[in-house]
Amino acid sequence: MKYPSVNVLGTALEGCSTRPLTGFFRDGCCNSGPTDQGLHTVCAEMTAEFLAFSKYLGNDLSTPRPEFGFAGLKPGDQWCLCASRFLQAHDEGAAPKLRLKATHLATLEIVPLEVLRLYATDSES
Repeated sequence: MKYPSVNVLGTALEGCSTRPLTGFFRDGCCNSGPTDQGLHTVCAEMTAEFLAFSKYLGNDLSTPRPEFGFAGLKPGDQWCLCASRFLQAHDEGAAPKLRLKATHLATLEIVPLEVLRLYATDSES
């Protein structure tokens, strides 16, 4: 089951990435639902700094894991991040850019909209 596909701006959730295929439901969107305990809802553009930060914290997103069909992420890839990891990266000065229109409304349970706006690459119009 999924929550309604609404972004943090209150409009229809846009896709995040199909190459690589992202999202908790692997549907290319940062959709969420009751089974998504990590709240994979922030559509972020990977940077070398963020990938190194995530690896340091024990979540290596850059190393390929073919046994899971995961090619590994590289700078420039868009990926649905856990809202709490994004907030942690913000607090540590390592947060990546993001797309508000592709970031799920559920993100606001953890990250204030004012913080998200600091990293937004898309307009709010």
